[in-house]
Amino acid sequence: MRESGFGDASGNQQPVCDRENTATMPLYTLRKSDGAIDGLRKLLDRYFYLSMSLLVTAVVIFGFGQTIGVNLLHPDTPRPLILHIHAMVFSSWVALFIAQSGLIRSSRVALHRRLGIFGAMLGGVLPVLGLTTALVMHHWHDKLGSATHATLSLPFNDMLTFSAAFGLAVYWRRRPEFHRRLMLIATCCLTSAAFARFPESMVPENFFYVCVDLLLVLGVLRDLVVTRRIHAVYRYGLPCMIVGQAVAQYLMLAAPPAWLMMTHRIMQWSAWLA
Repeated sequence: MRESGFGDASGNQQPVCDRENTATMPLYTLRKSDGAIDGLRKLLDRYFYLSMSLLVTAVVIFGFGQTIGVNLLHPDTPRPLILHIHAMVFSSWVALFIAQSGLIRSSRVALHRRLGIFGAMLGGVLPVLGLTTALVMHHWHDKLGSATHATLSLPFNDMLTFSAAFGLAVYWRRRPEFHRRLMLIATCCLTSAAFARFPESMVPENFFYVCVDLLLVLGVLRDLVVTRRIHAVYRYGLPCMIVGQAVAQYLMLAAPPAWLMMTHRIMQWSAWLA
C-alpha cells in the first residue's frame, strides 16, 4: 500500500507529526509545571514576609475591632489609662513590622537597620508594658468583682515567648535567615489576644493559640517550597512555643491550687499598680 509522509492511506497509522507531539507533550508539561513552581518559589521568596505583616495587621484589626468600641471608645466604665497606652504601643509594633518588611522588599537595608534601633527599644518595652497592663487590668476587674486570676498564664506566656524570640532576633540581626523568622514568631505570638476576640463561629473558644500556630505553619510551608527544608528556627522554636501554649492553657482552664496561690502572691506584690 502506498504511504505518504503522514502515514498510510488506510489511516491505520498515526500521522508522524501527531506521534511526535504526543511523545513530547509530557516533557513540555513537565517544563511548564517546573516553571510554575519556580514562579511560586520566587514569589514567596520576595513577598512572603511583607504579605505576612499585612495578614497579621488584618488579624489584629479584625480581632480587636470586635471589642474596641465597648472597651476603649465607648466603655460603660472608664478603663485604666494604661490600656490606651498598651493599644497604641502594640499597634506601633505591628506598623513597624510592616515598615521593616517593606524596606527589605525594596532593598533599603541601611534604613531598615537604622529603624531597627527604634525597633529594638520598642521591643524591649513591649513585654514590660504587656505584663503591667495585664496586672493593672486584673486589679481593675478585682474591684468590679469579675477577675479570674488563672488567666494570667496567657499574658505571661505570650510575653515570655515574645521576649525569647525577639531577643534571639536581635542577637542574630546579622543573620537574615534567622532574624526574619524569629521576628515573625515574635509578632505572631502577639496575635493570640486578637484571635481570642474573633466571633466564636470563626475561632471556637480557647482555640486562639491554634490560629497563632497556623500563621507560623505558613512560614514552614514557605520554607518547604522555597528552600525545600524547614529552617532550624521553626524546627526548634515551634515545638517550644506549642509547649508553652499548652502549659498556659492548662493553668488557665484547670486552675491548679499551686498556680492560684502563685497568682495570689503576684497580685499582692503588684497591689501598688491598682
